Amino acid sequence: MKKMKIMVAVDFSEYSADVAAHACRLAQKTEAELLFVNVINQRDIDMVSQVTMHTDKITVEGYLTELINDRTREMKKMIEEANGAGLPNQFIIKKGVPFKKLVEVAKEEKVDMVVMGTRGRSDIEGILFGSQAEKMFHHCPVPLLSIRETA
Repeated sequence: MKKMKIMVAVDFSEYSADVAAHACRLAQKTEAELLFVNVINQRDIDMVSQVTMHTDKITVEGYLTELINDRTREMKKMIEEANGAGLPNQFIIKKGVPFKKLVEVAKEEKVDMVVMGTRGRSDIEGILFGSQAEKMFHHCPVPLLSIRETA
């Protein structure tokens, strides 16, 4: 029998640890494998690219390398704290528009479910155009479990 695969969208906001903990508990109960996915927002990459035009102290490649290393360390720590270290898991980092990349990964990896928070790294864009979570609700090709922030 094929193991269930649960994709966990992680943006490293203050809500991510709670989302990871819920996903780990679900995976333990269902004997599922976990696929943690983080997307480096293309908007941020474009901003750094603009800054590099005015200084030689930073490069886009250097920025991305440091960010990927930091997020990989942070993800390992988050999995440990969520009691998920013994579970089959993988961590993928993509670059682009977050909801589009999450949908793309869900399809490519043939996941059975997506787990994500209803809130994350939000800003004025989320208020004006809708949050990444809201866009995922409209476009996700598989069931999506949303984890609300705890009070």
